[in-house]
Amino acid sequence: MSSVDTDLPDEISTRHMGSLFYGFINTCLKSLVIERFGEETWENLRLMAGVQDTFMTYEIYDDVITLRLVQEACKMLDISSEVVLKLFGEYFFSFCKMSGYDTMLRTLGGNLVEFIENLDALHSYLALSYEAMNAPSFRVERMDDGRILLHYYSDRKGLYHIVPGIIEAVAKDFFDSEVTMTILNQSEEDERTGKKEHVVFHMVQKEKVSKKKAQPRQKGGNEEIQAEKQDKEEIMKRMKARYASLQLCPRKRSPWETVRSIVMLGQGNLRQSFTPSYPKRLWIEEQAFCNAFPFHIVFDQDLVVKQTGVNIQKFVPGLQTAGIRLDEYFTIVHPEVTFNIQSIKKFINSQFVLKTRREMLPEIHQNQSTLKLRGQMMWMESLSCMIYLCSPKLRSLQELEERGLHLADIAQHDTTRDLILLNQQRLAEIELSNQLERKKEELRILSRNLEIEKQKSEKLLYAMLPTHVANQLKEGKRVEAGDETRGTPNRTLLYMSLVMLYTNHILSVTLSGEFKVCTILFSDVVTFTNICAACEPIQIVNMLNAMYSRFDRLTNIHNVYKVETIGDAYMVVGGVPIPTETHAEQVANFALGMRIAAREVASPITGQPIQIRVGLHTGSVLAGVVGDKMPRYCLFGDTVNTASRMESHGLPDHIHLSPFTYSVLKDKGIFEIAERGEIEVKGKGLMRTFFLLKNLQKSDEQIMGLVDGETCVCQKDPETVTDAQNEVSPEDTGRGQKEEEKKEEEVENWKNGTSSPSVCPGEISPDHLIQFDVTPAYESPTDFKLPNNGLHSDSNSTKLCSIL
Repeated sequence: MSSVDTDLPDEISTRHMGSLFYGFINTCLKSLVIERFGEETWENLRLMAGVQDTFMTYEIYDDVITLRLVQEACKMLDISSEVVLKLFGEYFFSFCKMSGYDTMLRTLGGNLVEFIENLDALHSYLALSYEAMNAPSFRVERMDDGRILLHYYSDRKGLYHIVPGIIEAVAKDFFDSEVTMTILNQSEEDERTGKKEHVVFHMVQKEKVSKKKAQPRQKGGNEEIQAEKQDKEEIMKRMKARYASLQLCPRKRSPWETVRSIVMLGQGNLRQSFTPSYPKRLWIEEQAFCNAFPFHIVFDQDLVVKQTGVNIQKFVPGLQTAGIRLDEYFTIVHPEVTFNIQSIKKFINSQFVLKTRREMLPEIHQNQSTLKLRGQMMWMESLSCMIYLCSPKLRSLQELEERGLHLADIAQHDTTRDLILLNQQRLAEIELSNQLERKKEELRILSRNLEIEKQKSEKLLYAMLPTHVANQLKEGKRVEAGDETRGTPNRTLLYMSLVMLYTNHILSVTLSGEFKVCTILFSDVVTFTNICAACEPIQIVNMLNAMYSRFDRLTNIHNVYKVETIGDAYMVVGGVPIPTETHAEQVANFALGMRIAAREVASPITGQPIQIRVGLHTGSVLAGVVGDKMPRYCLFGDTVNTASRMESHGLPDHIHLSPFTYSVLKDKGIFEIAERGEIEVKGKGLMRTFFLLKNLQKSDEQIMGLVDGETCVCQKDPETVTDAQNEVSPEDTGRGQKEEEKKEEEVENWKNGTSSPSVCPGEISPDHLIQFDVTPAYESPTDFKLPNNGLHSDSNSTKLCSIL
């Protein structure tokens, strides 16, 4: 625990359950945190407190929510509850003004004392809209020595630090003064409802010094002051001379008295100069008074009823009995005090609400709702009696009917008539406001859920297409060809168009552009056909998923683009769709990572790490989005075919490089590369190829993107390739060519419709298991049996790559 006490007082933490706050209070607290500390602080605070994000203005919430927010705010900000509550009090005043209560608050009183004395009346009015509001009560006491004491009463204990914040903000904003408040006493009083907190503040109000007086005096300041005094004297002389010639008023006031009153008016002392005039006797009959105020009660200090209005007698006939006590027929609802003359005098400035006792009503009225009276208490010192001038407390016409009353029962001068009709409309507006708030909250939740689903969809889309291509398709735009391809027919593209027409593949190809240089990688699993034949399909799926998940992670680490996977084949490219000068280096590091990651996946047959063949080639490609339904970003060109040949003619657990890729990597000086020698490559003839062994500057952990000392389960890198290893054995070559020819034969038969894939126990092929939709790979122009039209040559042989 820091030196600052961040815990709330025990009386707050252990407050009895059942007290309620309206959502307006919690919304104010939320607004305070967001405005002063930011959205992120509020989000953390509400999560720590375990409360919702939005509160309805007219909905009731348990006190525990608000107090929990305050308590967690103290801990998070490392400040005391006194500071938090005072800050909340200051902001609450501003929040009420922003919420439409500005004019109502400004007209509450002409000075700070009057403002405080009428707060209870304001709370009584607000109770028409906030029926369950349990507001505190305030009483101002003027001492003989000139001190002003503010008495604060509340059922909610430990929140009294809010009061100085509110009062100081009111004084500063409305009355241009500064107030300091000191706690003199804090106690609990036994009232009718139990323990009621009573806090006494000593309130000192100081008028702010004007800016002119506060400015430091400069040279010549005394002369300016003297000149100002002379100007005022001249003005006074002119005013006296002007009004000296006026006729005398009916009260025979002298001209000097007239001028004096004007001067006092100019100094703002009009209220002090006013003296009320009272009649020597009360010019009203007792009967007329009881009819004019049909709901009034006069009682003495022993609560014995002396006089009542005519209509209150109609609804409470027992009051006609002489010597009856007021507390036998009524209970005090507000303020919650003991029903005696001393408690009433304490809250003489409060509006009192009395409720009839049901058991004391006539039998005909006992089934109706109890009658509530709201009004003002006034103590008559000469008679030692209290008069209660009141009216029925009603919120709507429905409540008027429930109590058996009519508008005619209320005096015509009583504004309760208008209040009922106006509040009827306001209640309808409140209900509409509640519905709008609920709909707004529902829309907010739906919008948030929609945003989550949108992010999921975008994540899936970005997994299928490059980000910039996907964004253009989302906006309804076509991905146009690059500038370097516009206006000049590309022989490869024309060749591909003829291919698709000949094979009845009607595809929509939208070009993204020609990339002059990039590096393409292919990989496959060694003896994958044998593994599929000996295992259950689910085992194959699990093995490929484990391997591809690791490969996908590496694409993000080395910033390469995953083009597709078909069966056990995995294809990536560097330098596409975003060109980069380090495309070969990125793909080479990715290949080294693939080899390490593959060793972490065990073969379902032997339990040993699986082995992969990897081939790389560098060259130019044409990239485009293929298809209208399930579109894919594909690569076209001889570079794709050559990269595939590097993979198929490679060795297990080796990374096979074409001479073009080798020429790019050799000058970087960061890779160890071994020459394999010349080999016969199908469709390409003799090629001098190489093996990529390792990165001389990066460790395996760095290539895998591992941190915090994590290690990989991997085998040692192969030793230096010997001359015997440099040559591909006839057995390996024959086996690789047979597997490849078998795949091509199956695909060609499927395309021609002469056979269909079938899955039989013991004869499970990788194509049958994984490859549900395969676009044929054409190795040379002769595969299409097209006439020689000048568009076909070995240099234009193309492989069409698509994804499932």
